[in-house]
Amino acid sequence: MMDFLYFPDDKSEYIPAVIILAIFVIGAVLTLYFFIRYSKKEAARADARYQQDMNRDED
Repeated sequence: MMDFLYFPDDKSEYIPAVIILAIFVIGAVLTLYFFIRYSKKEAARADARYQQDMNRDED
């Protein structure tokens, strides 16, 4: 019968998995950073346009 979880005796087999995990985590953090940065820029543009529209309505 095959074991459900496989834990290798040679711990060096974990190294490629840790490297790939680190790459994906760094990629996820960078993606989140760029989403937040773009969102702040978009919010600033929307606020500026809203203020512009409000000023135009007052005139």
